[in-house]
Amino acid sequence: MPASEVSAEAIAARLSAVGLATRVEERDGCTAIEAEMPELLSADSWREVLEAVAEADRFGLLATSLNGRTLWAVVRKADPATGDVGGPGHQR
Repeated sequence: MPASEVSAEAIAARLSAVGLATRVEERDGCTAIEAEMPELLSADSWREVLEAVAEADRFGLLATSLNGRTLWAVVRKADPATGDVGGPGHQR
């Protein structure tokens, strides 16, 4: 199993331990984790959620009046060999 899948599954397991129903999906270039967020969550649970998604490469919270709140996180499948690694003007 690729490292991105292992990391994504570990994040999903931590979110599930808090009581969130998670979805893990393979996409081009990343593994994505999503979880529907309840209206109320204890401070300790929020702390655990934030510590879990901090292990991802990117994460966020999408809130809409139609679909409620969805927590998302992505883990990249591979680091870029070149590109905007160190900011403008820096390349490996």
